[in-house]
Amino acid sequence: MRRARPQQRDTLAVRLPDGREIGVLRVVDPRARHLRLLLSARGPRLTVPAGVPAHEAQRFLDRHLAWLADQLAEDPGAPAPASALVPGEAAQVPLRGRLLEVEWRASRRLGVTQDGEGLVIDLSPSASPAAVRRALREFHLSEARADVGRWLPHYLPGLPRAPRLWRIRPLASLWGSMSTSGTLSLDLALVLGPPEAFHYVLVHELCHLIQPNHSPAFWREVEHRFPDWRAQRRYLREDGLALKGTLRTLLED
Repeated sequence: MRRARPQQRDTLAVRLPDGREIGVLRVVDPRARHLRLLLSARGPRLTVPAGVPAHEAQRFLDRHLAWLADQLAEDPGAPAPASALVPGEAAQVPLRGRLLEVEWRASRRLGVTQDGEGLVIDLSPSASPAAVRRALREFHLSEARADVGRWLPHYLPGLPRAPRLWRIRPLASLWGSMSTSGTLSLDLALVLGPPEAFHYVLVHELCHLIQPNHSPAFWREVEHRFPDWRAQRRYLREDGLALKGTLRTLLED
């Protein structure tokens, strides 16, 4: 008896007619007979029969973007599109899977701090929007470093060596990487989402110090250290693109 080929999944970045950038989960399913686009509780999903060329699936998706925008507008549970910060205006900023209400406070010096369930941005008279974005980036970077600094020591005794150095910055497509020289890179967007997903990516990359591949032996190392890795990998595949888009919206011009 022949075993069915497994599904293949990835996420497509698309821009809707209203300017929103969203992620669409693309599932290449050998059992599917027709291209199909739907909006589920987990977000937009494009099902593609095996053998359909990628450019044909993309054209199908492009033809249905207006429909998708209408469906998202009617869905009260759909995530709100990220919006850029405008000094003085009401806003929410994501951190560790929660949205923090922004409180703008007049000050002689620009700064960003967390205060309970909110975010306080001290706004100096001379602060430009670009300066506010830089301050917000430094805030998120500081929070991400704190998370890694809290998690990393737990795993070091079980590794053949410690990372040579580690850095956190926006990454275009990857969530993290471990170079052959031992340099660990992590995506700054991870601090916007649930800590469990960020934690999983850290463990994933550390395990490459033991197995520099994605062999069954590598996944056994991940499983040993982070048994919930499958759920977090699924979250990043299905919802992670929105995190990257939100970070770009908040921090870029």
